[in-house]
This record gives sequence, structure tokens and C-alpha cells, in this order.
Amino acid sequence: MTLRAALRVTPALLLVGLALVGPWIAPHAVDTPVTAPYATPDSAALLGGDQLGRDVLSRLLAGGRDLVLSSLLVALLVTGTAAVLGAIGAVRPLVGRLVERTADVLMLLPAVLGILLVTLSWPDGGRLAVIAAAVVLGVPYAVRLTASAATPIAEAGYVEAAAAGGERLWYLVVREILPNLRATLLALFGLRFVAAVYLVATAGFLQVGPQPPAADWALMIRENSSGLLLNPWSVVAPSIAIGLLALGVNLAAAALAPQTGRKAVTVL
Repeated sequence: MTLRAALRVTPALLLVGLALVGPWIAPHAVDTPVTAPYATPDSAALLGGDQLGRDVLSRLLAGGRDLVLSSLLVALLVTGTAAVLGAIGAVRPLVGRLVERTADVLMLLPAVLGILLVTLSWPDGGRLAVIAAAVVLGVPYAVRLTASAATPIAEAGYVEAAAAGGERLWYLVVREILPNLRATLLALFGLRFVAAVYLVATAGFLQVGPQPPAADWALMIRENSSGLLLNPWSVVAPSIAIGLLALGVNLAAAALAPQTGRKAVTVL
């Protein structure tokens, strides 16, 4: 890994690591008032208090773990599913047309409406229902991209030779096509992680999934929006955290993607 790539990956690692260990390093209990409601920052609460006087910093540190884990799981499931379906569709054009037509239909469903449909039909699903909705909504977009990237590879001579030699479908997909899609899949993972953060955070803002008094970044924004002018940090801090998380992971995925472009050759 080059120094430039390491510099682009480090912020994402720090943010994800901080979100994961945050609940253990929070200075106060997330459900215990320590200040007056919407108190301004002081020595007792470095980012002030929320609508109930709870420490904003403690809730900020504790509120990112579920969002990070849910978004990572969604991005992995969407990328993996889309990679397999796209590769199969490239090798088997009839299957590919069926997958693309199904994706076209699912892409017509608005994201927020899709979340509400899945979570309302699965009222006890909680966070799992949100993850399922995000996967269902993310695969149609991702599979179109992977199918487009896999088609030229499937038409390459070495893949056609392997198919003519009697190799099975799963061999062609796993050994011949997917390894050559690493750059596309890493870029896709970054994009789907950003989309997953958006969907999971939207569900939290709508109180679909985590419920009060849980510490959740999106839920913090919703709960404290009425006190934005009294203690802006109760809304601004989780908003910045969500934005930096999405941006950091996307940049890290782009930095880790293999460079497939041609390098310039100096003629002596």
C-alpha cells in the first residue's frame, strides 16, 4: 500500500474503530441526565446536554456502533449478491435479462417507501428489518453495475475457452470473472456503504428500528432538532459523524481498489 493510499484509508479506520469502541469509552451513562436540558458545553459535558440533559458526547460515542455494523453488513450483502448475480447474468444472457428486468422493477420503489413497507410488514424486526429493507433496495442498483462490468470479461477469450472446455458455471463465476472485478467491487462497496448509511440513518430518523432512549446518531438528530438553537452540538455533532463516516469509508474503498488504467511509458 502506498503512502497516499494509507493516508486515505486511515481516517476511515479511525472513525470505524472509534464508533465500535465508543460505548466503552463514553464518560457518562447514555441514559442518565448530567446537565440541564440543552445545556451548553462545559467541563461536565464537553458537548453540552440533549433534550433530557444527557451528555451529548457520551451518546455520540455510543450511538455509532449499530449504524456502522448495520451499514457494513448491508454493503457486504449487497455487493456480494450483486457480484454473483451480475457474473451469472454475464455468462448466461437469459438469466441476465431476467435479473435486469427484475432490477428495473425494484428500482421504481422509492427508498423511504421501501423501508416503511418492509418494517411495517415486519413490526418486530427492528434493526434486522431495516437491514433487510436496505439490502432489497440496494441490490437492483448494484446488479446493473456489476452486470455491465462482468459482460466484457465473460466475452474474453480465456472465459470462452474455459466454457468450451466444459467448466461448470460456478467455476467460471468464482475463478474467472469475480477475481477480475475486484476494482469494480471495491468501488461498489464504498458506494453501497454510503447508501446503507443513508438508509439506516433515515430509518433511525423515522424511528423505524432503534427506539428511544437508545443512543443512535440519526435518532439524536430527530430528538434534539427542536433545541438546535439552544445547543447546536446535540444535532450538529451526530450529523457531522454520519457525513464523515460515509465519506471516509468511500474514500478508503476507492484507495484500495486496484488501478486498472494504463500507465504512461516514457520513450527514451
